[in-house]
Amino acid sequence: MKAELLNELKTVLKPEQIILGAPMDKYTTFRTGGGAALILEPDGAGEIKKIVELMNGFSQPYLVLGNGSNVLAADGGVDLPIIHIGRRMSDVTVFENCVTAQAGVALSAVANLAMENSLTGLEFAAGIPGTVGGGIIMNAGAYDGELKDVTEAVSFVGPDGVEYVASNDEMEFGYRSSALQDSGCIVTGVTFALRPGKKVEISEKMKELGRRRREKQPLEYPSAGSTFKRPSGHYAGALIQEAGLKGYTVGGAAVSEKHAGFVINKGGASSADVLSVMDHVIKTVYDNSGVVLEPEVKIWGESK
Repeated sequence: MKAELLNELKTVLKPEQIILGAPMDKYTTFRTGGGAALILEPDGAGEIKKIVELMNGFSQPYLVLGNGSNVLAADGGVDLPIIHIGRRMSDVTVFENCVTAQAGVALSAVANLAMENSLTGLEFAAGIPGTVGGGIIMNAGAYDGELKDVTEAVSFVGPDGVEYVASNDEMEFGYRSSALQDSGCIVTGVTFALRPGKKVEISEKMKELGRRRREKQPLEYPSAGSTFKRPSGHYAGALIQEAGLKGYTVGGAAVSEKHAGFVINKGGASSADVLSVMDHVIKTVYDNSGVVLEPEVKIWGESK
């Protein structure tokens, strides 16, 4: 990255919003990865626009990060600048039956605020570890719901540095996908349209889903949630289990004994360990069933 670009970024952001050499294990839920050359933490759409305009002016590619719950960063680090949409963009407001949230707020926090205001529809999201922005990009879902079911409008900055607003239909939501995926667009905020409900019933449903999640998923270990996308007509976890891979281990990474769809960091895993487990799973499942598993996790850096 050019020194001139960094100097220009310093005119747009405060010193504390520009982080050099931060370890990616602090920014990803796998808790692995080497240093990030540059992390930028904007506080709103206005700063994102300025950052994107500067990146374009210097022909500099960049990455966008939320909670890091769907990212595996290389042990050798990430050279591209990272725009981190996090705690500086975590405002949430409630008006009538709608909840409007900035992209950096945790989905769990939005679900809890909706419950506190007796609004139903986001219970399924209470246990999803990602942010609103990342969740919208991949149409995050769990159990009986997906974000497409409750999304009314999405605000984002395009790769041209212009602000846009898209309706639910324009988002073209699909299974773990949306029109913004791999588009270079950066979500800045979302309005969720919910329904009035009874606070006690909403709370109980959230507790029940949380109990089911704890029983079936290895939440006690760092991971990126479901490691592979659900292949058409199958379940990734079932295919992995049928291939006899529960507990398969490389270094500190392993296929979870509790849920075969999760690759976990049992302690001290490197990203290379995780990738080795993933590669072995993909090959073995294909040999066993003829089904090709596709990673749901995004792989950043030189290991790719």
